[in-house]
Amino acid sequence: MTVTTDSVRSALEQDKIESHLNPVGSFDVADHPVPTGREEIWRFTPLKRLRELHADAGLDGRTSKLTWNEPAGVSVTAVTGDEARALRGISGLVPNTRFAARVLDEVPTTVLVDVPADTEVSEPLVLDVHGLGVDETTGGHLAFRFGAHSKAVVVVNHTGSASVAAVVEIVVGDGADVTVVSIQDWADDAVHLAHHQALVGRDASYKHAAISFGGDVVRMDANVTYAGPGGSAELLGLYFADAGQHLEHRLFADHDAPHTKSHVVYKGALQGDGAHTVWIGNVLIRKVAEGIETYEENRNLVLTDGCRADSVPNLEIETGEIEGAGHASTTARFDDEQLFYLQSRGVSEAEAQRLVVHGFFNDLIRKVGVPSIEERLLTTVEAELAKNVLKEIAG
Repeated sequence: MTVTTDSVRSALEQDKIESHLNPVGSFDVADHPVPTGREEIWRFTPLKRLRELHADAGLDGRTSKLTWNEPAGVSVTAVTGDEARALRGISGLVPNTRFAARVLDEVPTTVLVDVPADTEVSEPLVLDVHGLGVDETTGGHLAFRFGAHSKAVVVVNHTGSASVAAVVEIVVGDGADVTVVSIQDWADDAVHLAHHQALVGRDASYKHAAISFGGDVVRMDANVTYAGPGGSAELLGLYFADAGQHLEHRLFADHDAPHTKSHVVYKGALQGDGAHTVWIGNVLIRKVAEGIETYEENRNLVLTDGCRADSVPNLEIETGEIEGAGHASTTARFDDEQLFYLQSRGVSEAEAQRLVVHGFFNDLIRKVGVPSIEERLLTTVEAELAKNVLKEIAG
């Protein structure tokens, strides 16, 4: 039997049972009409602010610069032509959005990161994506391959101004231990659509952290499927929306193998008029996925008036033979009791609010597990607070 990329794609498209949470995809761009906003997966997204990235904007612009370090044991290469086409869909991704299908079909270059089997990378691999302007739209495709029993941490850092649609594919080999951190720290005018897709091998551990502070509109889809039993995925997220910002995170954990695990924790804060965050947490437990464990939670802290946080956890269960499944979602203002307790002990109002916000985020920041990132996040949270909440109190 001859196995080709096309045959794998065809099998994936035909064999996946349609889920109410995640529509069946296609590699054919023509199968994806331009969204109108009435579709379930687009109803929260401000389409008019996307600079046509969801439709037919050009994806061949060169308005961002990609640089990286290269720790020992890691190979980073930019490939084109047949080699690039062979990498598209390696994570099991079958695009269910027009922008993802177009990226895989039209972007000429794929940046491939390879970590060989049994390799432990001693320092994080950091890829810096720096935007050089918003006027020209662009697309990007990253492919990460982690060999069996490898161990590595990857940080993808986004800064500057850009209008970009991107697909990131991650293949975690059997028994590997992988952390991927994506930081959206764009300038205020950036628009970023992204789809991250991971395939987690047998007995492998995968951690994905999505951290969004900057940008005008950021929408990130983070999906995970399993290549065998025993795989574990931890999906973390932290976001802080300011006035007028739209930050949207959508998760899909597809338990398509038995005895797999997924644990989702996303936390966000909002401040300023028109700040809008969206979190959609989807988990599908297929009939074959007996003995799985899953839990997803989203917590939102509204700091000022005029904000909106949409939070929608979903579970779709096709078998009763599971270890556990659950979800939780909360959206609230400052806890008056916490503030009163601190102020009754001589802490000022501004310092009390600062401490409550830091306490809200601290446990999640520690879960990221990358010391340099943890320090940066604590500093960024402080800077975000200074923009609005602490400024108002001081004034």
